[in-house]
Amino acid sequence: MKTGAKKALVTVDVEAQLQTFIAKFEAKHQALIRATRKALRKRLPTAHELVYDNYNFFVIGYSPTERPTDSILSLAAGASGIGLSFPYCGSKLVDDYGLLQGSGSKNRFIRIPSADLIDRHDVGALIDQAVALCKPLAPSEKPKIIIRSVSTKQRPRRKPAK
Repeated sequence: MKTGAKKALVTVDVEAQLQTFIAKFEAKHQALIRATRKALRKRLPTAHELVYDNYNFFVIGYSPTERPTDSILSLAAGASGIGLSFPYCGSKLVDDYGLLQGSGSKNRFIRIPSADLIDRHDVGALIDQAVALCKPLAPSEKPKIIIRSVSTKQRPRRKPAK
C-alpha cells in the first residue's frame, strides 16, 4: 500500500445484521422478539443494545454503556421461547409477585409469552428496580446497536419438526 493511501472501511448495517439473527427463528418467535424489542426500546430509549448470537441463545442486552457488565436486562431467545433476563442484578430484585425464575448467584429471568408482559405493572416494577440498581441511563444518549459476538456453531433456533 502506498504511503498516504487509505484503507477501505467496511460498513455493516447492524440493524440488518440483527434482523438476520432474528430471521433464524420460527415466525411466531420472530414476531415476539421484534415486539418485545420494541417494548423494551420504548421503556429504555437511551440504552445501547448489545447483541450476541451465541451458541445457546440469541441475546439483546440493554445497557447504559457499551460494557456488557453494565447491562440492566436482556432479551434472550432460544428455540423453546423468549425470556427477560436480569443478568447482573436479578438476585437483588425484590419480587413481590413471584415472577422471577432461576437460582444463580446473580441472574434471574421471566419467560415472555407475549410482548404485552413488558407493560404489566408487576414486570414494570422489576424493570424499574433493575434500572435503579444499575448505572444510570443517560437522558439524551443516542443509543447504538453493538454486535458483540456471533458464534459460528449454534444450537438450532427452531424446534425440530415432529
